[in-house]
Amino acid sequence: MRWLLRLVVGLLVLAVLFVGMIFAVSEFGGEVVHLHTVDPSGADHVTHVWVVDDAGFAWLRSGHSDTGWLTRIEAHPDVVVERAGQTLRMHAEPVRDPATRDRIHALMREKYPVADRIISAMRDPNGSVPVKLVPR
Repeated sequence: MRWLLRLVVGLLVLAVLFVGMIFAVSEFGGEVVHLHTVDPSGADHVTHVWVVDDAGFAWLRSGHSDTGWLTRIEAHPDVVVERAGQTLRMHAEPVRDPATRDRIHALMREKYPVADRIISAMRDPNGSVPVKLVPR
């Protein structure tokens, strides 16, 4: 019976370490911006996300198509982004083109090499949605 308790405690410790590692690589793996989105009630939500630049625009990437922040963007595309000490008003445009998705994946992998590999191991890259940020 004691071995079962040790096994359960060991598995819980491993789960906590795994979640902690995911948090660490997502927050400290490179540049993180604060994305402010609004829900239907008008409440502000702040999400920390990675950003890359391509063709004169900043791009975000949702790991899958039903994340909360992407759902809020689709309902209310005008967002605020805090980046490099600046507060920027942007219009967020989800782009579901596979070529664009693959290009943004490549840029994310280049900018966040180790962290992106770890995060990418937990999601289907074909389900990701790049989001183009256009200044307002």
